[in-house]
Amino acid sequence: MKALLKNKNGFTLIEVMVAMVILAGAIVTLNSSWSGNYSRINKAQINHNVAELLQKKITELEVFYRNKPLAEIKESDGGAFEGYPNYRWEMESQDFEMPDLTPILVGQDGGADELMITMIRTMSEYISKSVKEVKVSVLVKYKKKEVRYAVTTFFVDYTKELSLGAFGGGGG
Repeated sequence: MKALLKNKNGFTLIEVMVAMVILAGAIVTLNSSWSGNYSRINKAQINHNVAELLQKKITELEVFYRNKPLAEIKESDGGAFEGYPNYRWEMESQDFEMPDLTPILVGQDGGADELMITMIRTMSEYISKSVKEVKVSVLVKYKKKEVRYAVTTFFVDYTKELSLGAFGGGGG
């Protein structure tokens, strides 16, 4: 009888259990990697759509406000994208404020003379009146929350005349 048991060609319960644990571990690993890849693909698709929609909206605004005075640019606007139910856009504009460069000029070696400071202030005022800052945002509903992606651009009115004031000489 002992000889009969030694020649048995089947698997023991322990061997079957070890094989099941290895198989279960492999299935869990595969499932995890597939769901992770799906999540990454989904995020990549959202980022692609956002980039495309931001570019489209910025181009539409540039075309719409081309050759129009900066005063006609709305302070805020928004809406939905056709064909993209989970996406919407917002636009906010504000006057551009040129930073005061006087402290930088005065702090340099030798400082800055009054004429240079006046020129910089005149240019800063001109730039502030000639430039409008426009921020366009695309908002995406993703996993029960809304995520904002934004880009800022600047509209420049090249028709504004530079008042030279103290710098302009009389015709002659």
